[in-house]
Amino acid sequence: MAFNLSSLFLATSIGLPLAIGIAVGAIVIGLVVGALAGARVLQAQREKKIKSAEAIIAKMKEDAEQECKQIKKEAILEAKEQELKLRKEFESEAKEKRAELQKMEQRLVQKDEILNKKDANLLKKNEEVEEQKRHLEEKLKEIKILQEKVEKQHELMIAELEKIAQLSREEAKAQIMEAVQEEARRDCAVTVRRIEEEAKEEAEKKAKDIISLAIQRCCTDHASEISVSVVPLPNDDMKARIIGREGRNIRALENATGIELVIDDTPEVVIVSGFDPVRREVARLSLEKLISDGRIHPARIEETVEKTAKELDQKIKEAGEAAMFDCGLFGIHPELIKLLGRLRYRTSYGQNVLQHSIEVAYLAGLMAQELGVDVNLAKRGGLLHDIGKAVDHEVEGTHIQIGADLAKKYRENKNVINCIQAHHGDVEPRTIEAVLVSAADAISGARPGARRETSTSYIKRLEALENIASGFAGVDKSYAIQAGREIRVIVKPEQIDDAKAMFLAKDIAKKIEAELEYPGQIKVNVIRESRAIEYAK
Repeated sequence: MAFNLSSLFLATSIGLPLAIGIAVGAIVIGLVVGALAGARVLQAQREKKIKSAEAIIAKMKEDAEQECKQIKKEAILEAKEQELKLRKEFESEAKEKRAELQKMEQRLVQKDEILNKKDANLLKKNEEVEEQKRHLEEKLKEIKILQEKVEKQHELMIAELEKIAQLSREEAKAQIMEAVQEEARRDCAVTVRRIEEEAKEEAEKKAKDIISLAIQRCCTDHASEISVSVVPLPNDDMKARIIGREGRNIRALENATGIELVIDDTPEVVIVSGFDPVRREVARLSLEKLISDGRIHPARIEETVEKTAKELDQKIKEAGEAAMFDCGLFGIHPELIKLLGRLRYRTSYGQNVLQHSIEVAYLAGLMAQELGVDVNLAKRGGLLHDIGKAVDHEVEGTHIQIGADLAKKYRENKNVINCIQAHHGDVEPRTIEAVLVSAADAISGARPGARRETSTSYIKRLEALENIASGFAGVDKSYAIQAGREIRVIVKPEQIDDAKAMFLAKDIAKKIEAELEYPGQIKVNVIRESRAIEYAK
């Protein structure tokens, strides 16, 4: 029993791996055989698909060939139809062209016939013209013969006339020319006067409206100023203190200011006299400070004058800036602003020049606004037109020339410079604004109470005005009226006719402008009248 178990175990231990190996081998062989069988199946399927695809491709190729044949057939048919259509159109156009050519040919034939007829008519007319030309030549020969006879007769008549009149041909021509020129001059003067009167009526009406409107809108005060200042004193004892020991105080004050002090018997006042308005103002303010302080001696005087001069410089600058801002102007050079401020202490015919300049700027600006021209230019020219008067006592030349030089120096606009140069007529105005500045200057100076002059200079001006008018030939009498605003000239009617009266008025006005200085403007009124006097006996 033991033998059998061990034998069995042994047999089992030997045969089990062999069985497993056989089994595995059988499996592998089965897999290989299956794979080969599957491969054959796959190959058969692939061949079948390939055949099916080849059949489809062959079918598609056949269908494509059929479709191409159909498309080609349709294209051929369409091309034939298009060819037929184009052929019909060409034949139609050709037919129309042939018809047009036939019509043109007919028209050309007709024109040719017409031209042939015209040529025949022209030949006929040329023959007629030649005939007329020959006839005219014969007439010209006859006229020439007659003209020679007339010229000879004319020469004989001229010789006879010269003999009768005792004048040569040149003398007679000169007399006729002189008469014609005189008549033409008279007609010209009459026409010019009529045109001027019409223009003056219209211009004066419009100018009066503009000026009156400007004056109404510009209301300023006028104060007559003089070249002396009066300083009140608390008592007459102060005069001795101002004079000082042996006059040292008054000399120190006069030397420091360059102004003359007049201390006379007038109670409780000291007169400060001088033509430089700025120095006079420094002297007046300094003297008031010294009187208020009570310490009056040379050292204190020099210190006070120096301090007052600095304060006045600041006031001058502020006055110039205030004038510029009041007029609504900007961009004026600082040095010109200082000079404007100096005009506050400058007078002309008793009129404050700074106030006058502001008024001229206002008036010129208002008139410029009414006329639709440059308002700022008119205001700027009006404000700076008398700028030369700020230094005319220090620099040689007229205030116009000095003002123009200052404006050029500080690079003012050339039109502003022209306003300065032209406001008294020394230079021809180039702009309307320059004319407005000149008019505004005359308006400001001509206002009642704006300016004053002494009775002596007033009488001298009137006499000079009358003498200028009386100096012209043909003047009988002349009268200055309306405070020198008008000169009436009565002429001799036998020497001055109406035409010459107009030229005489212009000549008198030009001479007055050249020789006289006067505020505003002067009207020259030439009067000519004829009187017939007879006595009943």
